[in-house]
Order: sequence, then structure tokens, then C-alpha cells
Amino acid sequence: MKNIFSIVIALFLFIPLPPLTMAGDLDDVLKAGKLRHLGIVYANFVTEDCCGLEVELMQKFAAHLGVDYEFVASDWSSIVADLTGKEVKPIGEEIEVLAVDKPVRGDVIASGFTVLPWRGKIVSFSPMTFPSGVWLIARSDSCLQPIIPTGNVMVDVELVKKSLNNFSILGLKDSCLDPALYGLNETGAKIKLFEADRNLDEMIPAVVARVTDATLMAVPVALIALESLPDGIKVIGPVSPDQMMASAFAQSSPRLRQEFEQFFQQLISSGKYKKLVEKYYPSVFLYYPNFLLS
Repeated sequence: MKNIFSIVIALFLFIPLPPLTMAGDLDDVLKAGKLRHLGIVYANFVTEDCCGLEVELMQKFAAHLGVDYEFVASDWSSIVADLTGKEVKPIGEEIEVLAVDKPVRGDVIASGFTVLPWRGKIVSFSPMTFPSGVWLIARSDSCLQPIIPTGNVMVDVELVKKSLNNFSILGLKDSCLDPALYGLNETGAKIKLFEADRNLDEMIPAVVARVTDATLMAVPVALIALESLPDGIKVIGPVSPDQMMASAFAQSSPRLRQEFEQFFQQLISSGKYKKLVEKYYPSVFLYYPNFLLS
């Protein structure tokens, strides 16, 4: 009986297990006949009804490749692993790899994804698809007062940070809205962290509902909120220098990224991308007049 049991175990160990879905390069996407777009519901990049700037951009890219488009919903805590198969933990601008056996669920991240140094260690970014930065947003009746801009964004950031003592600030860990990225832990502010699996569009309403005194928010979301709540919120000032958003590809997919870059440049040159941006973010050119000019 013992020998039979050993043989069964040995056979089991040699049974080939189904492989994890692997990150594919251009040839793999063409062979599969579909482009898997990893996205998160976030402002006008990806909306609840699966529309938005990044959705249309990836649909156009899929059409350019001659393949079907597939949206794959993700969240901020798992989207990098969904692309790379690796779970990582940011440590400043570096990363610690926690696992390398996660299933790869998509071919490209396009969801208002901010370029951060630690993310650049694990994914390959395209050229900028959207300008950004992080602002501090408070209620209109808050005693936090907007700074007077100096013309130097880093000076403005320091002015904002000096005003935060004893105020509660909402952020999101391991994202562009992580207070630790901007040294806000050292300002005397009371840091609160938003749940990673929730819609970031809920962060500004949390300020309006007095759950927190203020929140960090990426510029694109702030622009939409200012249009919908012009009398309810105000911008205190920046907490980061100018940032940029881009599409992200697995480092094992260089040809897919290169193909996207060529496609994207053609879309910009034709003027079609500007029209797409104006459809979803009509006010962005007021704040970033040089966007798409170079």
C-alpha cells in the first residue's frame, strides 16, 4: 500500500498543470485576436459604463492592430500584478518583489495611470498621454486657504505643506495619491488612507461630507469635480511637481509598446487625439496650454 501511495504521489507531481496566462508581446496579441485593456473606473478615463478617454484610446489601438477589444476591470492594489504577473511593494522609488506567480490578466494598463519612479522599475511606460499633478482639495468653507501662486511649483508645494498642521488629509497608499510620496507625514497633518478597492471619485465627496478636512487628488479628477461642484470645493494648491500619465506595458512586451507609440504619434499628428481629449476633459488646456503642442 505504501508503494502504491508513493507511485500515485509521484504521478501527481508530474502531471502538467495549466500554465498561467502569460504576458504577451505584439505577436501574441495578434495571435489571440484581442487586446486586453486593464482599467479602473477613474474619472473620465474609464467610466462606470465602460466609456472614457482611455477606453476609446485602447479601442482605437485595437482597431489599428486589427484585433478585438476587451476591457478587464482591475483595482489600484492589483493592477500592476495583473499586467506583469509580479506582486510588488513600493519602497520609496524602489520595489520589493513579493510574488512572481500571479496570473497575467491584460496586455496594457490605460486608466489615468501616473508615471512614478517605482512603477518604472516594473512596467514600461509609453510617452505621456495626459498631464497631471496632485492638488490638495478642501471644502469651500474650510479655514485652509488657497496659496497665492509664486510661479515656482516647488515653492508653491512648500507653502501648501506649511499650512497642514492638525488638518486631516485623505490619500491612497502606493499610488500617486500616497501622502508619503510628498512628505506629508512630516507636516503635522493627520493622514487618513482611502481603501484601495473603492472608486477614487469618492474621495472628494468624502471631503464635502466632512469625513476629512482635505484630500489629495490628481489634477484630472479635480478638474471634473471643480466643474460639478464649483461652490462646494476649492483648490489649496499643489503638493507635487507636474506629473504625467501614460499607458503601461509589461517589460516583456517591447514590440507591443513600440507599436502603440507609433499609433499614438499618428493619432496626435492627425489632431484626432486632441479632439478625444476635448471630449472628456475640455478644461485641461486652460491649465496645460502646451499639452499636445510639442
